[in-house]
Amino acid sequence: MSLTAFTSEALLAAAKTAAWHALSVLPGPGFEAACRQHLSPDCHWTISHPVNQLVGPQAVADAFYAPLHTAFPDLERRADIFTASHWDGRLDGGEGHWVACTGHYLGTFTGDWLGIRATGEVATLRFGEFYRIVNGQIAEARILLDIVDLARQAGQYILPTSPGRDILVPGPRTHDGLHFGVTDPAHGAASLALVEAMIGGLMRYDQDDLKSMGMAQFWNPDMMWYGPCGIGTSRAISGFQRNHQAPFLHAFPDRKGGVHRARVAEGAYVATTGWPSVRATHLGDYLGVPASGAAIQMRVMDWWRCEHGFLVENWVFIDLPHLMLQMGVDLMARLEA
Repeated sequence: MSLTAFTSEALLAAAKTAAWHALSVLPGPGFEAACRQHLSPDCHWTISHPVNQLVGPQAVADAFYAPLHTAFPDLERRADIFTASHWDGRLDGGEGHWVACTGHYLGTFTGDWLGIRATGEVATLRFGEFYRIVNGQIAEARILLDIVDLARQAGQYILPTSPGRDILVPGPRTHDGLHFGVTDPAHGAASLALVEAMIGGLMRYDQDDLKSMGMAQFWNPDMMWYGPCGIGTSRAISGFQRNHQAPFLHAFPDRKGGVHRARVAEGAYVATTGWPSVRATHLGDYLGVPASGAAIQMRVMDWWRCEHGFLVENWVFIDLPHLMLQMGVDLMARLEA
């Protein structure tokens, strides 16, 4: 191994350690001090609508963690996937060491949050997170939260029933999603190549037949697709196409995607995020909203698990409140109704 490769691996390992330590203490009761310690002074955080853009540790503490702790005083963080790698920034900037993590927050929902009524009972909040680590601190964060699902748990249905199923989304079937040590770079590169080939297939859609994308060559026939509340979870390629791809392409037939702020590949896992990742025109009804003709952008995150040359599990986040706002529908206002 060359000195350059060793140095790169050492820096990535240090970034991973710093990120895991920060994420372990940030949701805790000392979040204000943790923000000052683990976030760079000029850090930029972008979080699901309606939180959106935050700059600096104090803003993150005041606008994100403080309200979350008021709502969930006994908040726990439960990660299912934790991976990291270097991203060259060739698509949308963002060069550097990135950490990608997904799982759930869990706690007793005792205080209203973002207009969602407290239930006084246990609730889960699904999260997807990307962090760029510079000199041992978080310099940039991209966070998507399944706010629609938390509202559903509180009995506030702000979108129609999901075509898939709304379940407590599980972690990987193999229970090997938490990567703390150094993994074989060749394994991660092979997983990333598979995902990028699949994305290339998506771009070959002929706006008529879903088979034109050739998804069968990339996905295990019994794959699992875990979408956000409003779309739901589906099994097998047929369920994925029926409950997500067909309605999505009906609504956004001219969609263009794959532009990512970061791509993380480690072992069998690949994660990507874009802000926006997809640009399109709203030309058909979608999730109960008639075509508006509006130009839209989508904040998206994906995690994939690869096995024997196929994609077998896919955890998906879409900032649906942000998307719907561009289509003329304020989901957060629906909470008040």
